Amino acid sequence: MAGGFTTGYHNTKCDIRNYEGKIKMNNIWILAQTDANRPSGITAKPVNEQESETMTVASDPNATTPITPRRSPFGGGMWVWVLLMFVLMYFLLFRGPRKKQQEHRQMVQSLSKNDRVRTIGGIIGTVVDIKDDEITLKVDESNNTKIKVASSAIGKNLTRDKS
Repeated sequence: MAGGFTTGYHNTKCDIRNYEGKIKMNNIWILAQTDANRPSGITAKPVNEQESETMTVASDPNATTPITPRRSPFGGGMWVWVLLMFVLMYFLLFRGPRKKQQEHRQMVQSLSKNDRVRTIGGIIGTVVDIKDDEITLKVDESNNTKIKVASSAIGKNLTRDKS
């Protein structure tokens, strides 16, 4: 007995089963503290199926209940992480490809006659003529072989990009 209170441990045997019916836990330890002059309210009597599953425990009327912090109904800081994920996905999925398309469009618009280019298929040729969405390339000097490709098929301007 310390300071008018009695502290004790109580071991209760019970079976708690998981969804497969296997026993997960069969002993519950209860730590109880009560005033020495009052009955505790915690008994060693096991709860049967006929009895109620809830037990009433007498508590100290002068004890203060701990104040639990209020949680936001919307998850608190979780929304910050969700918003951050959407911003990251925007930059990875939309902003990057759009920037590459803009650079390709500028490269195609800056093409001029006699520029050496490589198509996305790997054909290297010299620009002979540029019409709206069609570019004529000379691919063989000896036979004067020319091919027409779409402007979207131009992969790199070899004249301006010396790398």
